[in-house]
Amino acid sequence: MAWRTALDIFQETVGKIPQKVALRSKVDGVWKGQTWAEWDTASREIAAGLRALGLGVGDRVCLLSNTRPEWVHADVGILMAGGVTVPIYQSNTPRECEYIINDCAAKAILVEDPYQLEKLLHPEVRPRLDKVQKVVCFSDVANLERPDAKGRVQIKLADILPAGEKGWVTSLADLRAAGRDWLAKNKGALEKGWEDVTPDQIFTIVYTSGTTGPPKGVVLLHKNIVFECTGNQELLAVDEHDEQLLFLPLAHIFAKILEWTAIARGFTTAFAESIPKLTENMREVKPTFMGAVPRVYEKAYAKIQQNFEEKRKKPVARLLIDWALGVGRARSKEEQAGRTVSGLLAMQASLADRLVFGKIKETFGGRLRFFVSGGAPLAREIAEFFHGCGILILEGYGLTETTAATHINRPNDFRFGTVGKPFPGVEVRIADDGEILVRGGNILREYYGKSEATKEAIDKDSWFHTGDIGIIEDGFLRITDRKKDIIVTAGGKNVAPQNIEGALKASCPFISQVMVHGDKRRFLSALITLNEEAIVPWAKEKSIQFKDMAELSKTADVRAHIQKYVDELNKDLASYESIKKIAILPRDLTQDAGEMTPTMKVKRKFVSEKYKEILDGFYAGGSPD
Repeated sequence: MAWRTALDIFQETVGKIPQKVALRSKVDGVWKGQTWAEWDTASREIAAGLRALGLGVGDRVCLLSNTRPEWVHADVGILMAGGVTVPIYQSNTPRECEYIINDCAAKAILVEDPYQLEKLLHPEVRPRLDKVQKVVCFSDVANLERPDAKGRVQIKLADILPAGEKGWVTSLADLRAAGRDWLAKNKGALEKGWEDVTPDQIFTIVYTSGTTGPPKGVVLLHKNIVFECTGNQELLAVDEHDEQLLFLPLAHIFAKILEWTAIARGFTTAFAESIPKLTENMREVKPTFMGAVPRVYEKAYAKIQQNFEEKRKKPVARLLIDWALGVGRARSKEEQAGRTVSGLLAMQASLADRLVFGKIKETFGGRLRFFVSGGAPLAREIAEFFHGCGILILEGYGLTETTAATHINRPNDFRFGTVGKPFPGVEVRIADDGEILVRGGNILREYYGKSEATKEAIDKDSWFHTGDIGIIEDGFLRITDRKKDIIVTAGGKNVAPQNIEGALKASCPFISQVMVHGDKRRFLSALITLNEEAIVPWAKEKSIQFKDMAELSKTADVRAHIQKYVDELNKDLASYESIKKIAILPRDLTQDAGEMTPTMKVKRKFVSEKYKEILDGFYAGGSPD
């Protein structure tokens, strides 16, 4: 049947394959599955529990949790109750949580555990949450990793919940129990309510990360998610026999579209335990495909390069690796051109896979057919390297405001360095200033409560102004930079910093993060952080003395080593694009410090202000040649 709403998508899959495993997660060290029927039951009970609390059609319910099965149970349950899911990043501060909760006027909040609940109980936050009728806690215990002697800290609900708040907070188990009672007393009422849900009702309000000011609530409708799920049916060769490993925060639109694509196509979603355990989980789950942000591929690339360099110390291994990489590049070239690899090259490629690339594939589980990359630009060099190893990364492009994808590379129609061709039903054009404009059934209705911002983003002809700069080549879209990130030097030259940053990170496995700076300055400079996993073994091999990363970052040997990569990159850049001065920071940029977004993009404005003294110091003297 033709889908009208998100509920139609979910119910169709439940009806087709009720006993197939829909979700998998690790419980007490063992991977356990839940069927589509069990997911349906959990969501119905949550929906009924919310109705028992008085939740009405269109009421907002916030979700503050890491990515886990209960998150998707609750997401569908909120929709079944006629409500609107408003996700909050698990990394948000108490005040950031408060802003979103009050801005969307949430009536209920579902939180993961006592650690997340503490944010709402914060003395400066709790008094401002007077409109929130109930908080539902998935778990009454939070086990947190802490860099102390014990390693883990346990927070129990009973230890943090004041007596006066016990009526305000309930458990997920109790909510579902109340839901079962409600369902018994109101047979058919839940399903009858679904008939009144229309394509033009709000599906979710997703708040942007707020890198340039307070986050804006992006209002997406049921017809927006139906448009995306319908288009994905044509694009991604996945079905109920596939399995993804999901670790991205479900508060981000990229992860949310992966959730709903799984619902639409009926494939299994396994939930990673954590990012540190991602590689371990991939080997266990053996996913057939996975979505990730570029930072994940960058780290994997650096690790592989580091391993190759270690093995190259032996002459025979060096010859084997270099031969395999050469064969991989030749195979990749043929496949990119749409030609079938055959003859001698096919035999060489098969041998290279067995001797070298097979080990890399096993790291990712051994069944992987392709990765999907989104959320930020992926360096072309990294995509080409992985493809040479027999691993395809399909880069896509979209924003929260476009319900995720507007463009994506297809498994049988891709071009590295681009984000692919338009999504089915999406129109695209490039404005006179180079900005990418898109139009289609996936565009937001509005920014919640911000009519002026909505008018600025969507023009009178319904074109959404993405804020990104790009060009179209043979139907493929290539992003050149974010409009607001373009650097205009004092000499009037326009520079796209992301391209330079991506190229430097791809060329140097010892670099973790780069932020190029130079707007209205005489030349470009850069703040650089080190990849600890790569630089520490290198430093020990060179007998460099250091007690920690902060001390290591200051050594002349490390600076000279990093400078060599910067100098090599500069050879391929115009003078005005080259990096004239660098500073190596004493530690990596982190989300906890407010320097990175949840999708691991550098918050340029924040970082520029935080390290203003260093940046200003670059320009205190005369201009470099």
